[in-house]
Amino acid sequence: MTEISAFFIELVGLFKKILGLPAGAMNGDPISWLLLLLGAFVVFYLVTFYRGTLKKRSEGAPRPLLIGIGFITNFFDTLGIGSYATTTAIFKGWKLVKDEWIPGTLNIGHTLPTVTQAFIFIGAVVVDPVTLVLMILAAIVGAVWGARYVANWPRRNIQLGMGTALFIGAFLFAGRNLGYITSSGEATGVTGGLLVLGVLGNIFLGALMTIGVGLYAPCMLLISAIGMSEKAAFPIMMGSCAFLMTGATKPFVTAGSFSFKAVLGLAIGGVAGSLVAGLWVKDLDLVKLRWGVAVVVLYTGIAMLYSAYKEKKAS
Repeated sequence: MTEISAFFIELVGLFKKILGLPAGAMNGDPISWLLLLLGAFVVFYLVTFYRGTLKKRSEGAPRPLLIGIGFITNFFDTLGIGSYATTTAIFKGWKLVKDEWIPGTLNIGHTLPTVTQAFIFIGAVVVDPVTLVLMILAAIVGAVWGARYVANWPRRNIQLGMGTALFIGAFLFAGRNLGYITSSGEATGVTGGLLVLGVLGNIFLGALMTIGVGLYAPCMLLISAIGMSEKAAFPIMMGSCAFLMTGATKPFVTAGSFSFKAVLGLAIGGVAGSLVAGLWVKDLDLVKLRWGVAVVVLYTGIAMLYSAYKEKKAS
């Protein structure tokens, strides 16, 4: 633990030299540096997206429908529902995005809204900096590794992967409503074996997120397993998603496996929805909504797997 802290202090010192800040600036405030690093990741995301979408811009501007989808899905994402399963259900049900483009569209389009959520929650909720940083780094590793493979998957593999992911998502929604996915712990951080378990778990969840398995519900289950409080889960979830999604953008952009106008719609509407939910909505009963989402997600999972079956039969 001492070695980790020393490494983090050295990393902060390097940032200070690069930015020309005084030696004593922001000492003892690793969360501020984490947010600064997140800002650097956002710059990387924007540059990557701008350079890699020249051929995609012929799709044109997003329709109001796509902006509305971004607003609604990220409004509830900020409140802990998640956005991947709900967006996939809408895209698949209304045939708005090709099946093979859905994972890339989700990862790229929901990045800026998720970054907005991360800035809201990381600064507002108390969580141990070492636990927070290591679990976020773990999610980045898993996502970058997963995106390299998923970005080049054929349509049928995407359908199988997302169909399975949606099935998992439906049961996670049900488990959350039934009280199986919650945390009764009070810890704001962990050490030793529990920290190792949390890091390994987040690597796995980061990889799964690239095929459409939302991180929120399974991360809440992981947080519960290592004894941390439910409130502490929010900055870990939001921070992990924000960093890993910016890191996983490049493989999808390079492969061209996304819808340009859908990405813009999710980003524009999503940032607005995240701000409204995070800054103004204080309390909302989400149990009935989660049951409704579970049913829709389960149906979409079945539809995605059926599409994979037809794809195999046709070939």
